[in-house]
Amino acid sequence: MAPLRLTLALAALLTATTANAMSPEDSYLAGYAAGMLKQNFQLSIPSLVVKDGVINLPPNSLAAAELAKAVQMLAEIPGVNGVTVAPAAASVDSATDAKTLAATDVTILPTGLLPKGHLFKPLLADPRWVQFSAAYRNYQSTNYDGRDIAAVSFGETIPFYRGNFGASSVQWEAGLQAGVFSDFNLNSSSSDLINTDFIAALYSSVRLGHFSAFSRVYHQSSHLGDEFLLRKENTKFERVNLSYEGVDLKLSYELPYGIRIYGGGGGLFDKEPAALKTWSTQYGLEFRSPWRFDFLSMRPIIAADFKNFDENNWSTDISARAGVEFDNLQVLGRKLQILGEYFNGYSPSGQFYKQKIDYLGVGAHFYF
Repeated sequence: MAPLRLTLALAALLTATTANAMSPEDSYLAGYAAGMLKQNFQLSIPSLVVKDGVINLPPNSLAAAELAKAVQMLAEIPGVNGVTVAPAAASVDSATDAKTLAATDVTILPTGLLPKGHLFKPLLADPRWVQFSAAYRNYQSTNYDGRDIAAVSFGETIPFYRGNFGASSVQWEAGLQAGVFSDFNLNSSSSDLINTDFIAALYSSVRLGHFSAFSRVYHQSSHLGDEFLLRKENTKFERVNLSYEGVDLKLSYELPYGIRIYGGGGGLFDKEPAALKTWSTQYGLEFRSPWRFDFLSMRPIIAADFKNFDENNWSTDISARAGVEFDNLQVLGRKLQILGEYFNGYSPSGQFYKQKIDYLGVGAHFYF
């Protein structure tokens, strides 16, 4: 019952705050944007399409130089979450997101200090992507401390500044990423804390159309829970003072029909223990359905993430998730996802990085 209570409490808290995070009505933004286009570019688009704060601007409405200026101007309107340059569908079925289906759209996000959104979208199946989440996991094989685990994470990727390279549609941003990941043993009488990982990073990202890149310099340290260390059967557990800095790079490309592929790698430095091997790779595939179950405002999601570490002789760690995303349950632009989980490989929980694990689970996640 503990993981169920935790998940329900998280969903209730986030749903309760949704009313305070609503953006201005799309109809207001459409009228405001149409007025700006008429005044500054003598362009009349009375049926300008705006969906969830994203303005859809027809690609052939202006010359290239003026189009870039118009996109930047529209992106700076308060309440606008982005500007997409794409052909407007003559009739869009309510269960289909035409912007997701398009293969040629280009979305420009607001620029300046503390802008909305992210140029590089979160990795849906990465168990160490910074986010707010709560999950229940049942370990299929012998685990380091119990078979029923509650895993929670708290954190955010915060863009400090976003800009454009000249008058082009190439955008860049820089910011901070920080998160906490904790595991709790639900088989113990007091749901003992097992392990907590802390991650803090400075990052930069770039986006051009469907291509995006994300690079960061980060610190990670791991700490065992007091209850875990004091329990009689764990008094001989060999604690590792695991701490290191790292740098990594990820490249992503978004294909038509909601498909995304990505890959990259990284290395560690200033390592403790010093014997930790340096290199790792990461790659994956995601599908966020452009088709939506309109009566529930939700869309299916499937994602798989693969990691290989030199430390573990380049064996493959597999993380797979599948479930649904609710379009109408948003907090600060983040959407609620309920996802089933599967993991097989070496534990991502820092103190247990040499332990092979295998689990099934279900979790609630808030993603941009």
